[in-house]
Amino acid sequence: MAYLVAVIDLGKSNSKVALVDTQIAKEINVISQTTSPTLAALYPSLDHEATEAFIVDALRTLSSQHSIDAITVTTHGATVALIDTNGQLAMPVLDYEYLGIDELRGEYSKHRPTFSETGSPALPGGLNIGAQLFWQQQHFPKQFSQVKTILTWPQYWVFRLTGQLYNDVTSLGCHSDLYAPRQKHYSTLINKMGWQPLLPPTRCSGEPSGTLTAEMAQRTSLPESTLVFTGIHDSNASLVPHLKAQCPPFSVVSTGTWFIAMSMGGKPVELNESKDSLLNVNAHGESVPSARFMGGRERELLGANNKSCEEGMHRLLTQFAVPPMLLPSVVSGTGPYPELSHRWIGEVLEDKDNAVRDSAIALYLALMTYECMKLIGSDGPTFVEGPMAHDSHYAQMLAVLSNQPVLISASQTGTSVGAAMLIQSPVEPPEYEPVSVDETRSNQLARYERQWQDQLVHHAM
Repeated sequence: MAYLVAVIDLGKSNSKVALVDTQIAKEINVISQTTSPTLAALYPSLDHEATEAFIVDALRTLSSQHSIDAITVTTHGATVALIDTNGQLAMPVLDYEYLGIDELRGEYSKHRPTFSETGSPALPGGLNIGAQLFWQQQHFPKQFSQVKTILTWPQYWVFRLTGQLYNDVTSLGCHSDLYAPRQKHYSTLINKMGWQPLLPPTRCSGEPSGTLTAEMAQRTSLPESTLVFTGIHDSNASLVPHLKAQCPPFSVVSTGTWFIAMSMGGKPVELNESKDSLLNVNAHGESVPSARFMGGRERELLGANNKSCEEGMHRLLTQFAVPPMLLPSVVSGTGPYPELSHRWIGEVLEDKDNAVRDSAIALYLALMTYECMKLIGSDGPTFVEGPMAHDSHYAQMLAVLSNQPVLISASQTGTSVGAAMLIQSPVEPPEYEPVSVDETRSNQLARYERQWQDQLVHHAM
């Protein structure tokens, strides 16, 4: 008998509600819409009203077609909701890409814990939740004084559905400065800033949080008895199927707005705070060496709307004396080369060469992914989740670079399946397709990588 979980899956660029059949670990229905921040507030913020309307409508649509057994939530990190005594937002939900927060970076740095305590690097804008809260408290003391509870983004939506107040450790462990992953408790920053009374108890992802409120049951046409489970940070949701099915060492690459490489049981390394490497916290509360760059956003900014095609890749690798290639970083301030500004090298591409350009972008994303994997000591097979799992050339380059098996997810949204699997394990594990590369293509990709590395050395000087 199928056990159907509705997964509210909120990325930075897209919102989804996916209905997952946990017996076969597949989405059987996905409703989605694009999202964007709003400027009609104190500062750039997330449009929580539009998101809630979407969630309610999607749940109501799915409930009219299927019998939903449970609900859970997975979202991007670096986001919190500040709740007042009436259960409403005391302040708008700040967009972590807002760079105005950096004006107080120097002052905030006097208070933030060390990297050795939190595994959380100092990041620009609001990517450290502690920096967000500090900026909000300093700029809007009256509004901040009305805050009664600070909720991680997945748990805000669990709260909206159930009325229950908890935080999930995976979101706290996502470069927030608020959590000490090795000690498994809130960091010393909480007491320093007087925020301890505002932070509710923590729960591990996948634990029951409650049932629907009468209001939400009516709005979604679901029974009040519908269970809602503690949410999870999206990249850690991608890791869940592998925690259940794989023996270390292995790595998982989650490809959304952020490309995040996570290593389980890899080679021992010392994480480099200056290269956007960090400790994540997985669904079991364990710390996970991770590194990332904003690959999905870079792809969007570059205008690569389609996956690379064979014709474009063949031309890229065979028809240029100096093949076009992209050097980092399109989104500066993040990733393994945060100090560099991107540039193209090689022969100039004409408009008719969009297919070649898209192929060069796919290889750039693979090269940057592997740079992240080296930072965290990745070893063993690599499992690729998310949109780039469906770009065969990205996966082929990753296989050549790592000289290890690369397997791609058949799922539309690996985050949704992972979140659902916390509630019930499948009878059949998720499907992964091994990547194969013939000798000719392998040699071509290896040559391209050597040229890219040579150019990167000059670019970094």
